[in-house]
Amino acid sequence: MTPIVAPFPAARPRRTRASGALRALVRETALSPSDLIWPIFLMAGTDSETPIPSMPGVTRRTVDRAVAAAREARGLGIPALCLFPYTALEHRTEDCAEAWNPDSLSNRAIRAIKEAVPEVAIMTDIALDPYNINGHDGFVEDGRIVNDRTVEALVRMALAQAAAGADILGPSDMMDGRVGAIRSALESEGYQDVAILSYSAKFASGFYGPFRDAVGASGALKGDKASYQLDPANADEAMRMIARDLAEGADMVMVKPGMPYLDICRRAKAEFGAPTFAYQVSGEYAMLTAAAQNGWLDGDKVMLESLICFKRAGCDGVLSYFAPRAARLLNG
Repeated sequence: MTPIVAPFPAARPRRTRASGALRALVRETALSPSDLIWPIFLMAGTDSETPIPSMPGVTRRTVDRAVAAAREARGLGIPALCLFPYTALEHRTEDCAEAWNPDSLSNRAIRAIKEAVPEVAIMTDIALDPYNINGHDGFVEDGRIVNDRTVEALVRMALAQAAAGADILGPSDMMDGRVGAIRSALESEGYQDVAILSYSAKFASGFYGPFRDAVGASGALKGDKASYQLDPANADEAMRMIARDLAEGADMVMVKPGMPYLDICRRAKAEFGAPTFAYQVSGEYAMLTAAAQNGWLDGDKVMLESLICFKRAGCDGVLSYFAPRAARLLNG
């Protein structure tokens, strides 16, 4: 498209910026609560929450408090929650068996939320790191993260979550072939309607630190995740991973982290046209929140600006810890 612009003074672009009403009329990108997925952290216990110091304003919640969060999401117009468990040390093992325990913290939360607030969609995380004594997303053998044995475990985990009532499965592990294996298992076991939102372009980023604090993985992690997560320098490889996951049966794809990878978001939507999401990760949240708390930034303004940038880049939605706060502002 070639823009047609009259010469000044016939064209005065400031005319349509002159008032709030005019700006609203010509605004190109819209953000609403229905664009948001709210990630929440789970913990054992009853009727309590624990603050996460590296993520001010974010807490770990017991299952009953997670149900309350789902009711809050429904009231705010947020369509989905994403669940992440804080797993006690005694449930972190070499074999990661808690990952597919039908009565795990995550599966109990899925059942409780779907019973109480069925209209709110529940997304889950599929990776072994919350249950792995080594802190990795896959099994560790002789210092290597092994792929195929891990995929078999991820399938068991996916089926347990589908049986608990999850609406959306989020494979975040970055193992090769896991989307196809999970999709095949879901089809064969009668869970054809369970969607997969794959972490297709998940980078080996330094922005995940507060999240690892939140799920208790910071101290457990031995080494790094560079052998399975993407090199931050590689955009073409990210496109190949997205293409692969869509070909294996992913319904939606995700770019993670978010703001440092807006170019990946734009390319993904332009090249594939599939529903595309970004995860505004814990480090992004912590930076903006800390700067606002120090009075260096207008917290509400930069929060909404950061979220609209994902929509402008082509994303259909955003996973963000800001979700409830943003929804309150958007709802007026």
